[in-house]
This record gives sequence, C-alpha cells and structure tokens, in this order.
Amino acid sequence: MRNSRKLKKLRNKAAEGQLGRCYYCREPMWDEDPRAFGERFSLSLAEALRYRCTAEHLHEKCKGGADEERNIVAACDFCNRTRHLAKRPKDAASFAKYVQSRMKRGKWHPVRLERQRAPLR
Repeated sequence: MRNSRKLKKLRNKAAEGQLGRCYYCREPMWDEDPRAFGERFSLSLAEALRYRCTAEHLHEKCKGGADEERNIVAACDFCNRTRHLAKRPKDAASFAKYVQSRMKRGKWHPVRLERQRAPLR
C-alpha cells in the first residue's frame, strides 16, 4: 500500500510538471473524473478512459527501473499500455518519437482532443 501511495505522489508530481499532458502523445489527461473529462472534450466514457493519467516508468521495473522521481513520468493509459504490449518494447525516448510521428499523421488516438493551453486536473 505504501508503495502505491509513493507512486501516485510521483505520478502527480510528474503530471504537474508536464502541465497535465501525456509524456508521449502530449494530449490532456484526467486523474479524478472521466465523465467530466469526457463532457469537456465531447468523448464517450470509453474514449475518455484512454486518457487516464498513469505512472510510467521510463526504465521498466522488470528491467530494474525504480520508483524514483527521475524514472517516473505521467502517461495516458493508452500510451502506457501500448508501449508495453509490444514483444520488444521500445525505450521511452524511441517510443515518444514513434508516438509523435503517428500523431502527426492522425494515426494514434482515434479521437483528437481540442488542444488547450491550460493544464487539466
């Protein structure tokens, strides 16, 4: 239990530093209320769930990555899961480049959010 609180604190700090945007896709994320987030961006609940804020280990835990501030970023659930579903997951920097190239072509998230400058909470 204690470790999950620490991870949540690290995730929240990372999300704050990232202005509430995913480390990989740079889209806004939600932490508390998916329905309000969905209403704000005209998304269904299923679509909004993709943007849930998660703690992402830059260096995977299974490969020795620690729950430390320098190793934790905030990523949307979709980016976090997608990175780790691959048979050979890319390192964080390579995955970020991959996601951004897909975003530029409109081939990452099925629904693009209207970009806003204010951080989300």
